[in-house]
Amino acid sequence: MEKYVIAYDVGTTGVKTCLIGIDQDIRIIASATESYNLYVLDDGGAEQDPNEWWAAMAQTTRQVFEKCDIKPEAVEGISFCSQAQGLVLVDRDGVPVHRAFSYMDQRATQEIKEGVAHGLQIAGGNIFKLIPTLIITGAAPVSVKDPVWKYNWMKKHEPENFARVYKWLDVKEYLIARMTGNFVMTYDSAFGTLLYDYKHKRFSKKVCKLYGVDINHMPDLIASTDCAGEVTERAAKELGLVKGIKVYGGGMDANLIGVGAGSTALGDTHIYSGTSGWVGTITDKSVVDVKAMIAATVAAEPGRFNYFAELETSGKCFEWVKDHIALDEVGIYIQKTHIAECTDYEKKYINLFQYMTDIVDDVPAGSGGVIFTPWLHGNRCPFEDPYARGMFFNISLETGKSELIRAVLEGICYHKRWMLEASARKVKPSDVIRFVGGGALDDFTCQTLADITGHVIETVKSPQNIGAVGAAACVGVGMGLIPSFERIKDFIPAYKTYQPNFELKQKVYDKGFEVFKTLYKQNKKAFAKLNQN
Repeated sequence: MEKYVIAYDVGTTGVKTCLIGIDQDIRIIASATESYNLYVLDDGGAEQDPNEWWAAMAQTTRQVFEKCDIKPEAVEGISFCSQAQGLVLVDRDGVPVHRAFSYMDQRATQEIKEGVAHGLQIAGGNIFKLIPTLIITGAAPVSVKDPVWKYNWMKKHEPENFARVYKWLDVKEYLIARMTGNFVMTYDSAFGTLLYDYKHKRFSKKVCKLYGVDINHMPDLIASTDCAGEVTERAAKELGLVKGIKVYGGGMDANLIGVGAGSTALGDTHIYSGTSGWVGTITDKSVVDVKAMIAATVAAEPGRFNYFAELETSGKCFEWVKDHIALDEVGIYIQKTHIAECTDYEKKYINLFQYMTDIVDDVPAGSGGVIFTPWLHGNRCPFEDPYARGMFFNISLETGKSELIRAVLEGICYHKRWMLEASARKVKPSDVIRFVGGGALDDFTCQTLADITGHVIETVKSPQNIGAVGAAACVGVGMGLIPSFERIKDFIPAYKTYQPNFELKQKVYDKGFEVFKTLYKQNKKAFAKLNQN
């Protein structure tokens, strides 16, 4: 018998609320989205108003029930997939003492300088702090974006408000507290604080002391599948739900996207392509490759880790090519025929992205020798360089818009292959890879990824909603509807499968890939000269 759950996918710019049914599979019955603000400040701050998150949730919760015959009384579980490494400091009543600090907030430059940028150095930080931190937590706060520095910024700049702090929460943890009245944090969110002793599943007194954090501010820890509490009468009234629905821990977006992809068994690999992108493989040990900038984060399943290689701009590159190559001040001239003259355009093409991939399908693989580097906002893996940028390499007189557009798509896939190869040095990716995110909606993109990487590529239904599916899967495991994390894939079957064309890979893409990998090293100094302030 089908059971109904609500999954809130809480992102940086908006929330997607999904009503989901779990029986033999996990299906999205209805969904609704609503945006909210990101307040970017002149001093490097980036904040959000938790009341706006809540209002967006209330609006979308009511909307999903308006779209179907299911009533709020039928819902048995709630969970979250959310942006990670936020900081919401609340008082004893769960009221924020300051607007939420986004993971993008970079104002704590003085705090990180005072905290780690002195003494004997390693990786830009004090060796006597970083080494014990790495041993205990598997990571270290060496970025100004890390939440511990925002905590210390608050302590220094707003001491009166800081004196009211009762608990340190992340985004979904704040929403859980507002729903249930309980202050908890899932293990994967705890890892994101960089204060978490993953071997003993607790916050580390030693690490907290090293970075000036009051360990009493840290909440109780639970698993992603644990029940955090029940919806209170007040929260139910505000959200349009009923009192008593069980609320489960859920997880951070990077983890639950893998869960929603069905990549939950040991050794399973998934590739995500949204605004950013990554390659993630499930492992049973904490692994770090400092040279390639790849690290294992605590997974939603206790005892497991996600070995993540990240690309700063993935689908964002294709959005760029849409705005700046496919569209211009004259019009849309991907082909010689103007789109305005194509009477069946709106019927045949859902959007311009689909149109672009249909057009470039006619361009021979290899884009006429043109290679694109997808580093439009710097890069993280297998090299970290904020000054790296995108380029079109090897343009000729025969190069047109169609070749450039295909080169962008191939360049994104080349970089995914590079991350797969870098990952394989420590953790072997699976032969069959689940591909999710908005990029997985397009058959041509999926096939190109298979041809360039040489891996069998599988997609699932609604790959753009995969975070919510992952949150629902956590509820399913917590409620006993799904036997275990390893069995989640049984409830999320492959929708389409793409076999690699090895002849095409060998003749065209292997050569292009070898050139692609040389472009950063050859241009590293030029990138720094042009882009360093």
